[in-house]
Amino acid sequence: MKVFSSLFALSVAAVLVGCSSLPDTTYSKRSEQTLTELKPWSQTPEQGVAAQTLVELIDLPVVSDLIAEALANNPGVQQTLITLQQARLRQTSVGADQLPQVSATLQGVNAEASQTRYATDITVSWELDLWQKLADSTDAASFAAQASAADYLAAQNTLAASVIQGYLEVIAQQPLIAIERQRLEVLQNSESIILTRYRNGLGSLNDLDTARTSSATSQANLAEYQNNLQTAQRNLAVLIGRPQPDLDALVTAQTFPEVVAPLPGMSQQNLAQRPDLISAYQSLLSSESTQQAAYKALLPSLNISGALSDEGLSPSAALLKDPVWTLLGSLTAPLFQGGKLKANAQIAELDTVNSWWVYQETLLNAVQEVEDTLSLEQSLSVRQNHLRQALANATRSAQSYANQYRQGLVDILDLLSVYQTRFDLQAQLVQLQRNQLSNRIDLGQALGLGVSS
Repeated sequence: MKVFSSLFALSVAAVLVGCSSLPDTTYSKRSEQTLTELKPWSQTPEQGVAAQTLVELIDLPVVSDLIAEALANNPGVQQTLITLQQARLRQTSVGADQLPQVSATLQGVNAEASQTRYATDITVSWELDLWQKLADSTDAASFAAQASAADYLAAQNTLAASVIQGYLEVIAQQPLIAIERQRLEVLQNSESIILTRYRNGLGSLNDLDTARTSSATSQANLAEYQNNLQTAQRNLAVLIGRPQPDLDALVTAQTFPEVVAPLPGMSQQNLAQRPDLISAYQSLLSSESTQQAAYKALLPSLNISGALSDEGLSPSAALLKDPVWTLLGSLTAPLFQGGKLKANAQIAELDTVNSWWVYQETLLNAVQEVEDTLSLEQSLSVRQNHLRQALANATRSAQSYANQYRQGLVDILDLLSVYQTRFDLQAQLVQLQRNQLSNRIDLGQALGLGVSS
């Protein structure tokens, strides 16, 4: 017992000396302080809802079904889930180092000119975690698992937002195709009229070339829109995990659904629920715990082991019927390893600093995403109002030019120019509507909304 008392005294002294040289890890506290110092958002949408999930922004059962299918079948999300499961298993593996280790051995020895002898041995070993080195390693693995859980949630949220935006993209291509078909019909009719007038000697060849150029351009644009529709359908199919779906049956809606803008709350509350920021913070905590464990690896380690052993001329006789016990205590201190442990500690310290800057970068990007989407929401609303006014003016102008053309007051190319302007404005308005609905989903994701509250 005197030996164990001496070992314990030496261990306590080592702890006191070692702990005095441990680094000061305050980066996680600084990150919390940085988050609380954020100012309110610069602007808020004029109309919106206080949503808790992305699905609340677009209340359509078909979209909810697509998101559920994507979460179950998307390869990227499933890979992130496997990474999370691996992180949790690593946490269990590292945590096992804090528990006693028990092993059993049964062996037989057959030597020349002697009988076979059997030996049984049961050994229990335990490293006493006096200065919490093993606990720090376990904490690091736990924080890393929580970071992986946040990454998995971020992957789910990103997938849900991508599915909604993919759904909107498929719908957006259909009115663009309809507008272009109307344009092409008008241009082809005008081309026929110009051709008839040219054959009757009432027009010039330049007018006919101009009309044919416009028709060919419209046909090219229509082909592009049709290809964009198929591409959007295939992209959505990939997101939901369907390798060869019926593209036309994937989205049957012809008009945009209502997508409401989310109302932002306090900046600290919004960003605190973002999975990417949670992951960065948990990674920072993991780095700090790893740094603590790396510096404590420079300290002596205290191990206690005990064993029960027995021997006999048969296996049954060696099964601890009359065992001999031994108890061993050892204090091991690293004296020289070529600077390996110190270098590992310094590397861990630099990893902590790097994790701090990763958190700072994530926070800056998060703030910028919210401010950008809030600003874009207002800009898109203003642009749509002006564009609707411009479209109304262009529609009246087209009607006026059509009446003047019937009276022979304007040339047909002038009429076509007015029609072209109207069709262009219609297409621009559809694209602005799609951009605004998509931006509202981006805004919701930037505010931390996801598949669950």
